Amino acid sequence: MTDIKPKTVDDYINLSPEVAREVMTKLKNMIEEAEPKAEGGISWNVPIYKYKGILAGFSLAKKHVSFGIDSLTDEMRKTLEGKGFKTGKKTFQIKFDQNIPTEELISLIHEQAKLNESKN
Repeated sequence: MTDIKPKTVDDYINLSPEVAREVMTKLKNMIEEAEPKAEGGISWNVPIYKYKGILAGFSLAKKHVSFGIDSLTDEMRKTLEGKGFKTGKKTFQIKFDQNIPTEELISLIHEQAKLNESKN
């Protein structure tokens, strides 16, 4: 990542190393397709999507992209770990050469959108 501060999700992706861009572009597209009403922007210097609250976000690390979402349950964490992803409390890591777990990611986004709607 350069010292230039990105103003949009696309800026963030375009300012990132080429090796990471494909994963981030796919994440961006999946989030936007799974929840078309979500608005993408930069918060805390990383891409964050909001829909009636924070929906999801991602950030660049040295060897992976970290995807964060509050609806990540223990059950989903085990599923992702079984597919070779490293998980945290509300995140999972996607290495640049890994396929994005599309079904799981879309399910998480839909679940988070429902949670956010229920709070409003």
